[in-house]
Amino acid sequence: MNIFFDVDSTLIARDGSLRPFVPQVFERLIAEGHRIYVWSGVGLRWEVGEQHRLRPYVSDVFVKPMYDHHNSLRLLGVSVKPDFCVDDHPEVIGAFGGVTVWPYEDPDPLDREMERVYQMVRGLSKARLNGS
Repeated sequence: MNIFFDVDSTLIARDGSLRPFVPQVFERLIAEGHRIYVWSGVGLRWEVGEQHRLRPYVSDVFVKPMYDHHNSLRLLGVSVKPDFCVDDHPEVIGAFGGVTVWPYEDPDPLDREMERVYQMVRGLSKARLNGS
């Protein structure tokens, strides 16, 4: 699947710190054959991948559509169809499907949202393989 992750309050907190378990979940998703994309409503965010050493896992980075979601994909140069999205904004999930995560505003070593995301992707992948 093509899995799209939002940046602010999804992958990183306000201070730029990375949400717990992001690298581990990215590594597992890639190992299972998924492709990871990062997008943000504030522009191309390559620096997040570089700063947190996520670049080896990320296939590409895009600008996230903030309205008229499907029609905006082409206009924003999003050349890949999102199969599953991870975002703290439910309207993005409503448009493309996926999971809404609890906003990651401040560093919290007890946060387990990425583990929940992984379990949801894994369950969906198994269901698709079984023809459900």
